[in-house]
Amino acid sequence: MAFENNKFSVAKKTKLPAGDFSVECNVALGADVGKILSVGVKAFEESSETLNGVLNYSGVVDLKIIFTTADGQINCSNHSCNFSSKFESDKIATGQNAVIMLKVVDYVIESISGDSVRIVVNLEQSGDLVSQMDVETISCNDENVFCRNEEIEILKLVATKRDSFTQTSEVSLRDNVKKILSTESQVLLKNSDSGTGFVSLQGDILTRVLYLTEEDKFETFYVNEPFKEEIEVDGAEKDDIVEAYAFIKDENVATQIENDDKGQKLTIGIPVDVILRVYRNDLISIVDDLYSTKNEINVTTESFENTSVCPSVVVEDKIEGSLTLDEDSPRVDKVLFASGNGVSLTNVYVSEGQVFVEGIAKTNVIYLNDETSSLNSVQVDVPFSFSDKFDCQCDGMVMANAVISDVDVVVKKGRDLYYDAKIKVTINCSYDRVSSVISQAENSETLPERDYAMEVVFAQSGQNAWDIAKNAHVPAEQVALQNPDVVFPLEEDASLVLFYQKG
Repeated sequence: MAFENNKFSVAKKTKLPAGDFSVECNVALGADVGKILSVGVKAFEESSETLNGVLNYSGVVDLKIIFTTADGQINCSNHSCNFSSKFESDKIATGQNAVIMLKVVDYVIESISGDSVRIVVNLEQSGDLVSQMDVETISCNDENVFCRNEEIEILKLVATKRDSFTQTSEVSLRDNVKKILSTESQVLLKNSDSGTGFVSLQGDILTRVLYLTEEDKFETFYVNEPFKEEIEVDGAEKDDIVEAYAFIKDENVATQIENDDKGQKLTIGIPVDVILRVYRNDLISIVDDLYSTKNEINVTTESFENTSVCPSVVVEDKIEGSLTLDEDSPRVDKVLFASGNGVSLTNVYVSEGQVFVEGIAKTNVIYLNDETSSLNSVQVDVPFSFSDKFDCQCDGMVMANAVISDVDVVVKKGRDLYYDAKIKVTINCSYDRVSSVISQAENSETLPERDYAMEVVFAQSGQNAWDIAKNAHVPAEQVALQNPDVVFPLEEDASLVLFYQKG
């Protein structure tokens, strides 16, 4: 009697160990610097390689610097600062698929010399790995072996892809624009669906435009551009589960102003980078239990973990907070604009049907002081926390991306700044399910032949026909056929009769 060994694959997600590190960025701004007014910082992973024990990756720090020149002009400059880093863990193996998240903790302007600025950015790295784990199972077509099969649900990783697309927005301007000072673009993914050979992404691109009018007045507005984009993904099928992440590097955003009969039109081209994982839920049949009517069988059972992925969810709330300036800081007589708007999520977790989001919203407020006729800036940090309903009962890994919009900062009493904004967060959550499977089976000693025609079996309450047949080493259907008046599973202990045909 031979047992056949088989395999099936499941997706297993592993959390990467979080860690902090610093990146030194040396930037030439193209003009002698009078004062740095605002620094906006983002960070992205661009490519990675997993080897046994180590994950090496390269990334970029995206800097948006607003500054005054030595002659008093206000300029904005975008720069990228390349870096490399790594994760080390005995759970990292060659061929795993990685998603790396980079959070800007803070930054320090270490020096300014002429047009050169050195900025040290402190980053926190985290993320996850997905691998295809092989699980061993068995099958057998021996007529003397009875197998009980069970259907289990498993998740498979069927495709991964990195891609990009460009979203173009056109806006009619109500003012004559002297200079576009900066654009700050963010992307919010709302829905990720699969089709045959493609993935469809829907969401919003939010761009904040800061410009200077011909009258030297600072103005700002938001452009909320919905998008729907289809990306070719080999192997994707309808109703697959899509895990998607999207990023915008501000340095790559292009703006152009055109004049027409109706005035000025602003065109914004926004490249969006996308990371995709496509999963599929499958039902497979495995041997849950077995026995032989001729031999004892030694069985090896093993447990395995299979990751389950929840559909992404968008939650939103409002952020409000205040800051009182130090006595040594110039008072605020007029807020000109806010720049370097961002948000850092410090904790996102799911508990009892709720998702809890904690973090810090940040912005740089540029303002005038009449007494000294000076242009000043101050960074406003606003802690926040909120919760919302979350249907997926997830107690595993959570990955989240946040965008903020409608940022407004006003001044009261000269030293009190009040901040409010809207926040939207895309939540991706996954958790592990533990299942067991018979991975090996082999014959043991041969059962003795029966020298009797009838046997009374003493069965216990709760046993079903399979349990009794397995203990007696008789065909699975024999117990029920020869005891037609017995209802299974047994409600109480009972004596059953089994008849044997003597050869």
